[in-house]
Amino acid sequence: MQSLLSRDSVKVALVVNAGSRRGEDALASSEEMLRAAGIEDVQSYAVHSGDELEATLDKVAAEKPDLLFIGGGDGSVGAAATRIAGSDVVLAVLPLGTANDFARTLELDQDPETAVKQMLEGKIINVDIGKANGHTYLNVASFGLSVAVTEALNPRLKKVIGPAAYPVATLGAYRHHKPFTARLEFPEGDHETLELDDLLQVAVGNGRHYGGGNKITPTASVDDDMLDVYAIVRGRMRDHVSIARLLKSGHFIEHEQVHHVTTSAVRISTDEPMPVNLDGEIVTSTPTDFTVESNALHVAVPIHSRAGRLDGPAPDVQED
Repeated sequence: MQSLLSRDSVKVALVVNAGSRRGEDALASSEEMLRAAGIEDVQSYAVHSGDELEATLDKVAAEKPDLLFIGGGDGSVGAAATRIAGSDVVLAVLPLGTANDFARTLELDQDPETAVKQMLEGKIINVDIGKANGHTYLNVASFGLSVAVTEALNPRLKKVIGPAAYPVATLGAYRHHKPFTARLEFPEGDHETLELDDLLQVAVGNGRHYGGGNKITPTASVDDDMLDVYAIVRGRMRDHVSIARLLKSGHFIEHEQVHHVTTSAVRISTDEPMPVNLDGEIVTSTPTDFTVESNALHVAVPIHSRAGRLDGPAPDVQED
């Protein structure tokens, strides 16, 4: 697998969400490390709003750098991935958000400076992307309780208490949750149609981590060409306590109140349209067609990372 510094001249775009939890101090230090590594062509951008981020990423993607370093949370990383998936541009993640779940999946250190060092000394792999009604996501798409949690996760709460904001927001959202019904259809014919009632949440995972370090399943991978689909039945409070204890390991999928299947495509509909959360952003609604695109994104990872253990060789980055 290829190294970031395997060619004589590398064109780098460094885009940092200065409004993210640790973004204010990251831009200068990251640029300094890149230049110290011998990368001379570095274009840096500090963004302070969602609109500015979108416009900047549009501009950067059109310029087709060899490497796109994106500093921010999973929302910023997903926005960058949307624009460069299927191209020769390599994505490098600076973990500056609260959860940094895609960085966890890639086995990057949570410290931005250490992560830059790991990527410069690391390798390039291919990973899958998930699609929900045509919208790209990297970690997990979900609806039900997770949407209420996302709405409760205000930026101030995340900045003050960090990853602890997730369980705090979840407790608040649970109190007001209304159960729902979902129909899961599998266009590839690998499973029978499922009709599920009295649900708390449905999720379709592409990656390995979500919610600040929880595992989608114990064996979930970002390069296995598969989606992990799970549905949690509302059940009793003690059921949810026992499920919560298993979220970090991913073994909650074995709980009697959880339905779990793996597939390459699923269509999910609900009695009434429900908003769908893609990596922390409310982007679409049910009914939703979920698919996976194999090896669609090139990413930089530490040399020890196991994230790309199932993919094939990454293609060479093209010369200008």
